[in-house]
Amino acid sequence: MAVPKRKISKARRDKKRANSYKLEMPTASVCPKCGEVKAPHRVCKACGTYKDVTVVDVAE
Repeated sequence: MAVPKRKISKARRDKKRANSYKLEMPTASVCPKCGEVKAPHRVCKACGTYKDVTVVDVAE
């Protein structure tokens, strides 16, 4: 079994952990047809289009 040669200090350990605790804003893009904000690579919930093709009929 592998055993560490030296103790990793608390500061060095915590520096590695610091980046994993960040919260990130979810990415968003704009629908080219209706201008609504939507998730990228997803069908627009407002107009039902994806890549300028109507995929879902949305009752308005």
